[in-house]
Amino acid sequence: MVAKKRCVGDLTEDDLRGKKALVRVDFDVPLDDNLNITDDTKLKAALPTIQYLIRHGAKVILATHMGNPEGVTPNCSLKTLVPTLSDLMQIDEAFELVAAIADGGVLLLENLRFYKEEEKNDLDFAKKLGSLADLYVNDAFRYAHLAHASTEGVTRFLSPSVAGFLMQKELDYLVGAVSNPERPFVAVVCGSKLSSETEVIESLLQKVDGLIIGGRMVFTFHRSQNYSVGTSLVEEDKVALAKSLRLKARARRVSLVLPTDIIVADKFAPDANSKKVGMFAMPEGWMGLDIGPIAIRDNNGLLNIAKTVVWYGSMGVFGMEKFANGAQATAEKLAEISGKGAKTIIGGDDLVADVEKLGLSDKISHISTGGDAYKALLEGKALRGIVALDDDAFVYY
Repeated sequence: MVAKKRCVGDLTEDDLRGKKALVRVDFDVPLDDNLNITDDTKLKAALPTIQYLIRHGAKVILATHMGNPEGVTPNCSLKTLVPTLSDLMQIDEAFELVAAIADGGVLLLENLRFYKEEEKNDLDFAKKLGSLADLYVNDAFRYAHLAHASTEGVTRFLSPSVAGFLMQKELDYLVGAVSNPERPFVAVVCGSKLSSETEVIESLLQKVDGLIIGGRMVFTFHRSQNYSVGTSLVEEDKVALAKSLRLKARARRVSLVLPTDIIVADKFAPDANSKKVGMFAMPEGWMGLDIGPIAIRDNNGLLNIAKTVVWYGSMGVFGMEKFANGAQATAEKLAEISGKGAKTIIGGDDLVADVEKLGLSDKISHISTGGDAYKALLEGKALRGIVALDDDAFVYY
């Protein structure tokens, strides 16, 4: 059992009016060469939490980062966000202005990663952040796995420390689905290298009823079964691991689904020559870049009976439409079973982009904004930024 976290929605006007709320948000937005915002999705996603605080009379202090600057870097300044959001202040200059914020007012702190103390979780820096406010709200799930000053350290100096609405939505779907799924529970895990996804697979094998493997790491599994792989990506030092994972799945009675037919290409390019082959018939000099129709049928057969599905990582080759049939078929199947009552959750930046491009985002139960935090949760790791928040003493997932 996992304790649920208190949410900003649990705080009343009596808790908030006139109080200073430090809100950790994810405003690491993409910019063009002229420093114009090209996608404001993250800004919009934070609005419910910000607006709730404003409506209830809180003084809102927004804290975020942009990019990975080495010290103060003009191109990473949050000044570009100011017309959309609020006034901007350096943390060291903020104290007097914070006191002057009107009830319902908003102030934006400068890029947290201009300060090396942020990523070091320096407690003096965390205390300085905490001294700006009366309470803390974390609405940046994408960085919830990181123990930084603004995600973990600051909670030691502010109470209450609660989840924002976006954070709470992620927790309700992800923690609820993984900790207490409606069964059958099926996971789809895709990636280029088994070495990068081992912890996800190991963790999910202890929880799921079925596991579909996708991406180029399937060829390391195929090598472990002595199938031909052509010039497909294989991690030779992980072949024994792939065999071990297959045996673990069998011992735990998990249906492990690997593709039985492959779309192969003579080069890694959008204009490559391609053809469908069986898993025993990979031609020399060709590489696998997508799954074939039989594999799609096998995957769909397992997904058809699922009540909960978690999908992580892009299937096929991201950005190459010629090798995206597997990803499209899987997304369409998840959209279909969502309409029949299954809970479907997807995450991973490339995968989310694929599904949005297909126009299926609104037909999936939940699309995670979590990135590495989503992966860490699937790996069964404690997310430090979430653990640090106040528990709801009476409710558990």
